[in-house]
Amino acid sequence: QVQLVESGGGLVQPGGSLRLSCAASRSAFSINVMGWYRQAPGKERELVAAISSGGSTNYADSVKGRFTISRDNALNTVYLGMNSLKPEDTAVYYCNAVVVRGTTPYNYWGQGTQVTVSS
Repeated sequence: QVQLVESGGGLVQPGGSLRLSCAASRSAFSINVMGWYRQAPGKERELVAAISSGGSTNYADSVKGRFTISRDNALNTVYLGMNSLKPEDTAVYYCNAVVVRGTTPYNYWGQGTQVTVSS
């Protein structure tokens, strides 16, 4: 089991910045992939960014060049730096952890943190 606790959401004006944090309850070294998803009202949950245990990253096209995902394995924490925020970035952001046991991936989710971009 992995418990994930997000923090750092809030209200920000367009063009502003926020940093989300997600602390895991177990060693990040044992988590294969950590990532951030978001879900806006009336829309499906979508991948924002992900980072493997080796440091490889993957970003949604809509956030490339604006968002940065990073992980601190010593602190069991993953971060999402968000710059140049736009109103369409408004959503609930969820932290995700994938642990592979054998050949089976297990997904764990945080409770979500609201990000609102509005003037």
